[in-house]
Amino acid sequence: MDRNELFKKVRKIEIKAKGLSQNIFAGEYHSAFKGRGMAFSEVREYQYGDDVRDIDWNVTARYGRPYVKVYEEERELTVMLLVDVSASKDFGAVGDVKREMMAQVAATLAFSAIENNDKVGVIFFSDKVERFIPPQKGRKHILLVIRELLDFKPSGTGTDINHVLEYMTGALKKRCTTFLVSDFIDAHDYEKAMSIANHKHDLIAVQVYDKRESQLPNVGLMRVRDAERGTERWIDTSSRRVRQAYDRWWYEHQQRMTQTAQRCKVDLVSVATDEDYVKALMALFRQRG
Repeated sequence: MDRNELFKKVRKIEIKAKGLSQNIFAGEYHSAFKGRGMAFSEVREYQYGDDVRDIDWNVTARYGRPYVKVYEEERELTVMLLVDVSASKDFGAVGDVKREMMAQVAATLAFSAIENNDKVGVIFFSDKVERFIPPQKGRKHILLVIRELLDFKPSGTGTDINHVLEYMTGALKKRCTTFLVSDFIDAHDYEKAMSIANHKHDLIAVQVYDKRESQLPNVGLMRVRDAERGTERWIDTSSRRVRQAYDRWWYEHQQRMTQTAQRCKVDLVSVATDEDYVKALMALFRQRG
């Protein structure tokens, strides 16, 4: 992608994402994520109606009467975007290429964050951590993120969600709101890492997929290429058995992803490249709000 084309795409995404974050998502984002992070403020004497789980037993023992911990809403959040840059992101048969849809979703989340005075950081990952951009504020920082989302060239081709979640959990000490944006085409078992990451942070999963990935068309012999492994093969899509086998694979893939998220208590939203991602994000925000 040449410099002028990249600038035009960045500007187009900026205008759309900033408009959405200011006019549509601002209140929804605040109610969905603000107030979930609580910071310790002080202790005071226990009052009727206080939650006994907030009792500070050390202070209570020292003074001989019950004291409770008081918390206040953290006004500033740190938002991390974990963005899949594996080779499968370049697939696009229906609607946008997945890479561009992921960039739009991530940019909208980023602008919603800075509209609420939050910091935004990014981790690009494939089968390894490709790049870590530390959390910062401001339009200049967000534009850098969008440019990287559109034009980043990873060295890896595969996908390892388990690895990036372990990296993020170890690298970020302060609790943050984390969006995992991926197509989730990953053969690794990432359930344990997802559960640990969501226990330490507030993790949300966003699946971006192309509808052509969910079903094989009946077009006879077709050569297909696995973008992440680099292998190619011919398949007969006119065969009902072949199409049914593929349907079963996709169904099991979606079930595995959904059930993993449910067991880990992670909110999950899926959006196809030919769909309006605004509706999907609004539904997510309202579900959490």
